[in-house]
Order: sequence, then C-alpha cells, then structure tokens
Amino acid sequence: MAEAYPSFAGGQRLRASLLRAVLPQTVRKTADEQRQATTTFEDDDHLTFDVEANAVYRMIGAIKYFADPTPDIKVQFTTPSGTLGEWSWMMPGSTTAATGTTGYSIRTETNDVSGSRTGYGTSDSTHFTPISGLWRIGSVAGSITLQWAQNTSNATATVMYTDSWLEFKRIA
Repeated sequence: MAEAYPSFAGGQRLRASLLRAVLPQTVRKTADEQRQATTTFEDDDHLTFDVEANAVYRMIGAIKYFADPTPDIKVQFTTPSGTLGEWSWMMPGSTTAATGTTGYSIRTETNDVSGSRTGYGTSDSTHFTPISGLWRIGSVAGSITLQWAQNTSNATATVMYTDSWLEFKRIA
C-alpha cells in the first residue's frame, strides 16, 4: 500500500498548514559560495531544511558546482540525532576528462545518511548533478543541512553555485 501524508478524513477541517504539508518544499542557493584551502566540512549557507520528529522525507535536487581535479569536492548531510536513511549523488567519476565525445563516467553509489561522498572535478567544466535521498527522522526534530568542502586542500576555489536546489516532501 502506498504511503500518504497527510491523511485526510471525511469532514476534517482543512487548515493552511495541513494543505502546505501536502506540497514539496524547496531550498535553493541564492548566491555562489566558494571554499579554498580547506577540507573541513561547513554548512552550506542556503541548503538546509527543517524536519519534524517521527517523519519520513524524500529528497531530490541538483548540485551545481565547479571543482578543479586537485581539490575535488566532498559532500555530506547533518541530520537530527536518530535519523536513518540513504542518499545518492550522481557525479563524475575519478579521472573524468571534460573534453571528448564519449561523455563522462558517472558514480552512482548510495550513502548511509551519515556518510560523505567525494565528487570529482574537471579543470574546464561546471557540473549540474542530480542528488536524492530518503530520510527517516527519529524522535528528535531539527534540520537536514548539506555540508561541503574541498576533498584535498588547494588554493583553487571550489564553488557551489546559485540555483543548486533540494526539494523535500514529507511522505509519512
């Protein structure tokens, strides 16, 4: 049986907050953000979403970034204590060349909700890559926040661009 959230009952009073809960909510970067010479994960300034306790959310989105091959980029999420689930990021594979007629190799591994993933960079290309996940929130409400940094410290800035976005939909 398909899960539905929220569940409506006959004769139930519909409030704006209940109707809003039916719709997906989107967070979007409204400014470019750079990181250079650091491998320490930091919260993204825009890509954070508040979640309720004992709820399940699905996430889809796209990450637009530039990373030179030396520093690359690494991504992870912070979540409320007790959160379970998985996420996946389809990004260029290691030693991907930006030029050529055969396209890119793509990494498609899944990550535990607490895991991080390295996205590889190319010296002459910006990437717009899909990301998705499923989050089962425990008894503690809080936020899901995308964190990122360079994988290897380098003076060449790694950039997360405006219009990267994450869409969350509560499904249970």
